[in-house]
Amino acid sequence: MSEFKGIPIVEPRRPARSGEKYVTPQGFTAIKDGIKPAVAAAAAAAAGTSGLSRKPAWLRARAPTGDTFAAVKGIVREHRLSTVCEEAKCPNIGECWNAGTATIMLMGAVCTRACRFCAVDTGNPRGWLDSQEPDNVARSVELMGLSYVVLTSVDRDDLADGGAAHYAAAIRAIKQRNPGTAVEALTPDFAGVMRDVETVMDSGLDVFAQNIETVKRLTHQVRDPRAGYGQTIEVLAAAKRHRPSVLTKTSLMLGLGETDDELRACMADLRGASLDILTLGQYLQPTKKHHSVVRYLEPAEFEAIKTIAFSKGFLMVASSPLTRSSHHAGENFARLKAARQSNI
Repeated sequence: MSEFKGIPIVEPRRPARSGEKYVTPQGFTAIKDGIKPAVAAAAAAAAGTSGLSRKPAWLRARAPTGDTFAAVKGIVREHRLSTVCEEAKCPNIGECWNAGTATIMLMGAVCTRACRFCAVDTGNPRGWLDSQEPDNVARSVELMGLSYVVLTSVDRDDLADGGAAHYAAAIRAIKQRNPGTAVEALTPDFAGVMRDVETVMDSGLDVFAQNIETVKRLTHQVRDPRAGYGQTIEVLAAAKRHRPSVLTKTSLMLGLGETDDELRACMADLRGASLDILTLGQYLQPTKKHHSVVRYLEPAEFEAIKTIAFSKGFLMVASSPLTRSSHHAGENFARLKAARQSNI
C-alpha cells in the first residue's frame, strides 16, 4: 500500500504466478498453470532431461494481433467463454482467431486433473457450472459465422457425469441456432464411463475426439494418473461402435521421448479402435514447471510420419510441428467430407 497526498492507495492484487494457488471468481481454489513445482521436478527427473533451451525457426508463430483477432476476443469476453487457445497457450492463436475461429472450452477454465504437459489451471470446481453457457456458446458461433466449431473442455471429475449432459446441451444449442454448422467435440475421457460417452454421441455432433496425447510407455509420465492409455482407446472404440457414422479423432504430441516403434504401435492400437482422424504435432513446454521437451522433430520427419499413418488406414492425417488437435479442423473435415461424397 502507498499514499498520494496522505490518501492510502490500495495496490491491485497481482495475478497468481505459475504454480501458485489463487481463489477463482466462483469461490474455489485453483493452481495457476495447473502444476506444482514438486510435481514438475518429478516429471523432469522421469524424463531424464532438463529441457531444450531454444525453439527452432519452424516453431515460431506470429504474435496475435489484427482486427479479426480483436473481434473474436471481444465475442469470447462478452459471452463469458473460455478458450483452449488462451488457457493452453496455443501457438496458433493468432492464425486461428484472425481466421475468425476459436476452440471454445466448456465448463470453465479450471480442470480437476493436472497433466504434466498442460498449462490449464487445476483445482476442484465443486460442481459449479454456468447454466447459460450452452446458449452463450450457440450465440457466439452465430456471431462468428462459423461453419465448423470445436468444443473442448476441462476435465470435470467433480461432476457425476463428467459434464456429459452439459456438453450435449451445448451441441444441441449450436445445432438449433446454427443448423449448418458442423460440431467437433474434443471431450474428456469421462473416467471411462461409456453411458456418458453415449450421451455426447447422441447429441447430434459430427466429430468425436478424445486425445491419447502420447505413446503407452510415456502415459504415466505425461498425463494425470486418472487418465489412461487403454481408457482412451476404449472410449474411442466405444464411441465408434455406438455411432459408426460419427467420425472419431485423436491427437499425439511428439518430442516427449517416444520411439518410432512405440509410435507405430500406438497407431496400430488406434486403428484397432476404428479411429478415423489422427493429428500429430510437436510438444512445446508451456512453462519451466512442465514436462521437458526431449527433442524437436524437423518438418520432414512429420511428413514421413504422415505417410506411415496413412498407410495404417486413417482417413485423414494432419502432421506438422505446429499441428494441434483443432488446428485447421474445419478444412480437414471439409476435405474428408468431399472425398467421402466423391466415393458414393
